[in-house]
Amino acid sequence: MAGRVALVAGATRGAGRGIAVELGAAGAQVWVTGRSTRAARSDMDRAETIEETAELVTAAGGRGIAVACDHSDPAQVAALIQRIDHLDILVNDIWGGDPLSEWGTPFWQLDLGKFRTMWERAVLTHLITSQHAVPLMIRAKAGLIIEVTDGVGAEYRGNLTYDLTKTAVNRLALAQAEELRDHGITAVAVTPGFLRSEAMLDHFGVTEANWRDGGAKDPHFLASETPRYVGRAIAALAADPKVGERTGQVLTSWDLAEEYDIEDVDGRRPHWDRHMRSAAGAV
Repeated sequence: MAGRVALVAGATRGAGRGIAVELGAAGAQVWVTGRSTRAARSDMDRAETIEETAELVTAAGGRGIAVACDHSDPAQVAALIQRIDHLDILVNDIWGGDPLSEWGTPFWQLDLGKFRTMWERAVLTHLITSQHAVPLMIRAKAGLIIEVTDGVGAEYRGNLTYDLTKTAVNRLALAQAEELRDHGITAVAVTPGFLRSEAMLDHFGVTEANWRDGGAKDPHFLASETPRYVGRAIAALAADPKVGERTGQVLTSWDLAEEYDIEDVDGRRPHWDRHMRSAAGAV
């Protein structure tokens, strides 16, 4: 990945941070964006910042560049892209939906205002970013777009708003793949398994050092993966000269890990689908 340039949109924390760091570890220059900075927090109200992510990228061996950007604002995205001369990899990982999620609420009682905001933050932002970034790739007649999603799309995600949003991201990958095929640009969606993000660690009241204690609350947490796992999978995918053969597909961290012989940072190789099938069989 040395000499290659990536933009990870939504890299403040979670999968975005893990992907940015692993692209950096592979030698890439990585632009990292988000709304949470050392100067001001977003409405997510968390401590992680894009500056920290950029520093982690550089420490891993790449070059991290932090730029504050609200990807729902086309003007801010346009200003960001004007700073980038060349782009090999675009990772759309913008989310911002945690404060808007209404788990356990039936669809006929959902807050439509929250749904509208989630759609704008987690779907429209991806399209806005691709619209501005893709011309750089078209000019080079090459590029890779990664849409970070949750789930392959066949199973219901437990809440209509969340399900529709994440499934739409999968379709974004397919649509972009079809329209960019003649330009030499590949577009795929990639899902992690049970992501052991900073927010999820907080939810279970654990740290990365003692994360297994969270299994007492939810045994499925023992099959979770760090954000670096999907990051390593995406870095390997991006370095694969045959990546174009995958265009339009929804890929998973666990399948890519097996294909590219990848382990998580703790030496494990979580396989979320295998775990869930085993759990279902044990019921």
